Amino acid sequence: MDTIPGIARRTAEQILAEIGTDVGARFPSAAHLCSWIGLVPGHNESAGKRKPSKTRKGNKYLRAALTEAAQSIRGSDNYLGAQYRRIAARKGGQRAAIAVAHSMMTIAYYLLTRGENYRDLGANYFETRQQEMIVKQSVRRLENLGFTVTISNPAAS
Repeated sequence: MDTIPGIARRTAEQILAEIGTDVGARFPSAAHLCSWIGLVPGHNESAGKRKPSKTRKGNKYLRAALTEAAQSIRGSDNYLGAQYRRIAARKGGQRAAIAVAHSMMTIAYYLLTRGENYRDLGANYFETRQQEMIVKQSVRRLENLGFTVTISNPAAS
């Protein structure tokens, strides 16, 4: 579990001490585990409108350790660091830390239940996944500024 960026040996020990090694038997899914820890958003909805609210209460020791681990990777060059920066730009650092801590715990759940090692998707995962959309937005912005844009596919060369 210490192959996950941001989770060192001490944090991995703390996670295992709190949730145990038989994670699959105690929690039916990763969502249940994250809910037990308190890494899920609160539910405040009225008349079909979603309102901002605090996260739920949960295991405060594990939640604090995971939030600290999530904040430690905000500048790193990997998938979780890119996820932190992407969310922090829209919603702020605290919400990004909770979201990345949720991702870390989800990853840890699947690593423990499947017995695998962590494989990082890379810092440019989000850009490659949405490459076509980014190109269209960039072309539209340049055309709005008065430029004429011609696109050629670099892979075809």
